[in-house]
Amino acid sequence: MRRLPPLTAIEAFVQVARLGSIKAAAEELALSSPALSRRVQALERFIGKPLFERRHQALKLNDDGDRLLGMIAPALDTMADAVETMTSGTELLRLRLGLLPLFATQRLMPHMGDLKRRHPELHLDVDTGGHAVARLGDGLDAAIVVARDIDPTLYAKRLDRNRVYVIGARSLLEGSDPITRPEQLSKLTALVHRDMADTFTAWRAAAGLSEQEIEPAAIDHFDSGTLMLEAAAQGLGVAFMLESHFEAARDERLVQLFDLTVDSDYSYWFVCRPRALTTRPVKLFHDWLIDVLEADRVA
Repeated sequence: MRRLPPLTAIEAFVQVARLGSIKAAAEELALSSPALSRRVQALERFIGKPLFERRHQALKLNDDGDRLLGMIAPALDTMADAVETMTSGTELLRLRLGLLPLFATQRLMPHMGDLKRRHPELHLDVDTGGHAVARLGDGLDAAIVVARDIDPTLYAKRLDRNRVYVIGARSLLEGSDPITRPEQLSKLTALVHRDMADTFTAWRAAAGLSEQEIEPAAIDHFDSGTLMLEAAAQGLGVAFMLESHFEAARDERLVQLFDLTVDSDYSYWFVCRPRALTTRPVKLFHDWLIDVLEADRVA
């Protein structure tokens, strides 16, 4: 059998790669920074090549390190789960799920009690970082993302179809000059999510309006739907978001502006690698999610 490097060196490498810092990884593993550095260096000597680009206090994976992480991190996580299962005396399933915070808050968390009752053995590691699709198989088992379409080599289940709403503060409908026509947006800021960057221009085109007819004072981009809704409620701009975002917010400070709505090209999707869907944690969560969202639609 081919000789392997020490497991402690592999564990140190994975933690540093994920956290990007010797200090943070050392705290996670309850080691001193020099001790952790020695473990990483031992793995690099065993491999015969550097795995990081060292930049002051931060470390960034180089191409070899990134390749190695993708191959060994899932195996290390599987071993950790196996040990946890054996020591707990009960079957434990763990799902590493990429998730958008607004979807989690509005549509997932209200049902988490039901998930726990149905599948008490299933535990979620929730990751709200970006680029979830690119990280499938490397730290993530599955993800819920908002997109127009998904790479056909992946398994993808569309979770909804939506329309674009223009969402603003209730105060915009009050006063001497209420906002009742799209043309009045020229004096307001449009709020747009980075994952749906052309939502405003698509809405304008689908509504049959030209750039000359409607051009906001500015377009501000957010990477948080929750913050977009709060910014709109505080009158900082009008948010171009999905109908489901508005309906689920149930915020009395917010109103839908105009009667004009257009179909959105963007949907929420459940995404994973095809092979991942054959694993029990992914399959259990997938089937539960589809079931609970269908029940929401019927209700």
